[in-house]
Amino acid sequence: MTLGWLAIVRLGLVQMCLGAIVVLTTSTLNRLMVVELALPAVLPGLLVALHYGIQITRPNWGFLSDTGGHRTRWIILGMGALALGAMGAAYGVVVLETRFTTGLVISVVAYALIGLGVGASGTSLLALLATATAPARRAAAATITWLMMIAGIAITAGVVGALLDPYAPELLLRIVAAVTGGAFVLTCLAVLGIEARVDAAPQAAPMPFRAGLAEIWAERKARNFTFFVFLSMTAYFMQELILEPYAGLVFGFTPGQSTSLSGAQNGGVFMGMVLVGVMCTGFKRGSLRAWVVFGCLGSAVMLGGLCALGQTGGAALLVPAVLGLGFFNGVFAVAAIGSMMALAGQGRTDREGTRMGLWGAAQAMAAGFGGLTGAALVDIMRLGVGQDAAAFGTVFLIEAGLFVASALMAVRVMDRPPLPHRSLVPGE
Repeated sequence: MTLGWLAIVRLGLVQMCLGAIVVLTTSTLNRLMVVELALPAVLPGLLVALHYGIQITRPNWGFLSDTGGHRTRWIILGMGALALGAMGAAYGVVVLETRFTTGLVISVVAYALIGLGVGASGTSLLALLATATAPARRAAAATITWLMMIAGIAITAGVVGALLDPYAPELLLRIVAAVTGGAFVLTCLAVLGIEARVDAAPQAAPMPFRAGLAEIWAERKARNFTFFVFLSMTAYFMQELILEPYAGLVFGFTPGQSTSLSGAQNGGVFMGMVLVGVMCTGFKRGSLRAWVVFGCLGSAVMLGGLCALGQTGGAALLVPAVLGLGFFNGVFAVAAIGSMMALAGQGRTDREGTRMGLWGAAQAMAAGFGGLTGAALVDIMRLGVGQDAAAFGTVFLIEAGLFVASALMAVRVMDRPPLPHRSLVPGE
């Protein structure tokens, strides 16, 4: 038996919980460190890079899902580790205000735990989807679960932003505890009994992990797509750690307002993903390759707009610009995810989890590298130029250039859509 639509939606709830917890660490806590605590942006950049760096173990989790099974166990344990890590990260921010060294140690341990939890839970979830979903439903299943994750991010960012004003450390801890505790309970209920009712038994693998990974890396399509994922996701995540500080330092947004700005961005991502899903699945309009290129180029244009707003002081247009950036990000992301799910089943059989783990590791490395690079460049530019708007704007333009390069790479790497059949017989 394969996953039905209800089971797919239930697994999507797990993705939603993952997004809800992670957005707290990458947006709210990041903003508090840079603006309220006046710490350099590179500090949260290093912490977020740490949690992404640990996710280089994703291929191991994927290979384990291909050979050892027990995916539900790893999903739940991973979510538990993620929840504890997020709670520890929030406590670390509170301690940083009075005891820097102690707070830093707590934060390092917490972000390491976050990376471990996301890697174990997220990769095991995708492996379960890839092996237990009928081939005809894989692209749709990826879209549904990713949309639910974006919904979790957008809703959490918006609600937390509204509740966090005026900011107080005790209020922060209560909010994070409610989000993480609720996410863990919902995950346990969502995955209950699903794996036992589907045909997702692990396949025999008479080779060690390194040999299995080497076989996948030898596949030209898998290898080229890995490079594309790294480049495009570097562009995607460069603004992750600097957008809210940009709103606070350049436009005077409060913590609640800047967190809500993240909610607007992810709301745009959601709309972009829905558009591609409806147009590709419902109306058969456009190839995944074409939508990826469109999303990358549109993202580059919106980043140029964000740079211009900082120079002109157009605070009223900041939210629409961020919404537009999210929209084009969503168009690009869901098209890339659809291609990923389609490619996961190609090549050597019984290696869906390993391929998803490889691409997940490339995404995690790119996210850490992109986020850290963006934050470090902002710090360097602020010291060199002395103007916040110019410093942030320069980084946005660099990110726009990477999106253009990703669009060009997508044209070369991704499969071309098949040409329509034309009969050689007149009248047919």
